[in-house]
Amino acid sequence: MKLRCLVAALCLGVGVMAGKYSREVNEHKTSGGDGQTVEFRIAKLNQVWEKAKRLSPVWQAELHSDLKIQEKDEMQWKKMKVEELDENGEREAQLRRNFNVILAKYGMDGKRDTRPLESNSLKDHDTKEGDIFDDPRLNKLWNKAKSSGKFSSEELLSLKREFQHHKDKIHEYNILMDMVSRTEEIHKNEISPLEGDAKEHVLHRKHTELKQKMRDLTQGFERLRKLSHEGFTEDSEFREPRVIELWEAAKRANLSGDELDSLKEELHHFETKVEKHSHYQEQLELSHQKLRHVESLGNKEHIKRNQEKYNTLSEKTREMGYKMKKHLQDLSNKISSQGLEHNEL
Repeated sequence: MKLRCLVAALCLGVGVMAGKYSREVNEHKTSGGDGQTVEFRIAKLNQVWEKAKRLSPVWQAELHSDLKIQEKDEMQWKKMKVEELDENGEREAQLRRNFNVILAKYGMDGKRDTRPLESNSLKDHDTKEGDIFDDPRLNKLWNKAKSSGKFSSEELLSLKREFQHHKDKIHEYNILMDMVSRTEEIHKNEISPLEGDAKEHVLHRKHTELKQKMRDLTQGFERLRKLSHEGFTEDSEFREPRVIELWEAAKRANLSGDELDSLKEELHHFETKVEKHSHYQEQLELSHQKLRHVESLGNKEHIKRNQEKYNTLSEKTREMGYKMKKHLQDLSNKISSQGLEHNEL
C-alpha cells in the first residue's frame, strides 16, 4: 500500500517538477567556444561530465547531481570573492577539496578505477553473495544478521541500505585520508617558510575533519552492530541511513526540544525525498536494461520510443538527486550552525 501511494505521488508530481527542472537546466546551459551547448557553466565540470559516458546510468545521474552541487557552490564562492568575503581562502580550499573528492569517488583522479562501469549499488546479483561490502567486518555482520531470522524481507532491504551507506562513508574517509597524505607530502617538499603557519592551519583543519569522520564511522559501525543483534524497534523514528545520521547528529547538537521537534518534521519530509530518489534510481536501471534489450532486437521504432522514455527518466533522476543532495547539504549546515550557537551560549 505504501509503495502504491509513493508511486502515485511520483506520477502526480512528475509533470510539475520536470517542467520546473527543465527550465532551470535550460537557463543554466550555455554555449561553448564552438557554439555547442554545454551542460555546466564551469569548464572543468564539463570536462568531467564528458568522461561520464563510461559510467552506469545510475552513477551518471549521481555524478551529474554532484557536479550541479559543485557548480552552485562555486558560483556562490565567486560572488563571495568579489565581495572579499573569503580573504583567508578557506572556502576556496574547501571547494577544491570537494572537487577532488568527486574525481576520486567516480574514478576520475588518475588512479585505478575501482568503480564498476555497468553496475550500481542498487543491484546485488552481480556481486558474490556474502562478500558485497568489501570490508570483512561489514560482511561478517551482514551475513550474521541475514541468517538470524530477526528481519523481514523489507527490514533486510532497509538494513542493507544502512550497510551500503556505511561502506560509502568508509570510501569517503579513505579518499580524504589519501588527500591529506598527498597534501603533507607536497608541503614537506615545498620551500616557502613564510607560508608555514598557513600550511599548518590547512593541515590542522584536514586532520580535524579526518578525526570527525573516524568518530562518525565508529559510531555508525556500533549502531550497525546493535541493529544487527537487536533488530529494528517499533519506535524507530527513521529508516533511511542518511536521515538517521542527521537525526543522531541533531540529538548530539544540544538543541532545544522545540528545535528538535521542528527538525524531526523536516527530516520526515527529507526522508520522503530520499525514498523518491531511490525509486527513480531503480526505475532508471530497469529502463536502461529494457533499452539495451530493445536495441538488440533492432526495431527502430521501439528503440526510439524506449530511448525517449530512458532520456526523460534520466533527467528526472538527476533532478531528484540534485534536490535531495541540496536538501541534505542545507540540513547538515543547519544542524551544525544551530549546535554551534548552543555551544557558544
